[in-house]
Amino acid sequence: MENKPTREEAISLLKKHNQSDALIKHALAVEAVMGHFAEKFGEEDPEKWRVIGLIHDLDYEKYPEDHCRKTKEILTEEGWPEDYIRAVMSHGWKICTDVEPLERMEKVIYTIDELTGLIVATVLMRPSKSILDLTVKSVKKKYKNLNFAAGVDRSIIEEGAALLEMDLNEVIEETIKGMQAEADNLGLKGEL
Repeated sequence: MENKPTREEAISLLKKHNQSDALIKHALAVEAVMGHFAEKFGEEDPEKWRVIGLIHDLDYEKYPEDHCRKTKEILTEEGWPEDYIRAVMSHGWKICTDVEPLERMEKVIYTIDELTGLIVATVLMRPSKSILDLTVKSVKKKYKNLNFAAGVDRSIIEEGAALLEMDLNEVIEETIKGMQAEADNLGLKGEL
């Protein structure tokens, strides 16, 4: 693959390796947020950021114990560019890889991967079941309750926000905005 990978190629690869609706929706959420941040930061290639968001958990359903490493193998076999592979590897920094997020794109995916999960869990607990009326305050309330979405590692989100030199509230707000733009596709439009 000499050219840059397209969204269609990323979706095809994602669905080849993942059948779980939850994992596919998570990939779509991360894709949406990555695109939002790319536009917010005035990046030249939001499509690249989106594609990386789509494929970041490519191996998670079949190879959770080899997370990131198996994705690297798959993407290398498919001839994906090294910078895409590095960005995917960096989201597992200190968890399952030693690839430190250095580029802004890598710092964003590292930060928002866990956060999107917390936001989805928060939305599903709301009476409206909608992300469209979700506030930062609601997310922060759930964020502080460590028993809520206990699998979400808050320290990663906080470390990522620090890497981005952004306030945690701003990171949460921008992540919500990115997901709101795709509320329908994420099944988070709810009853509004």
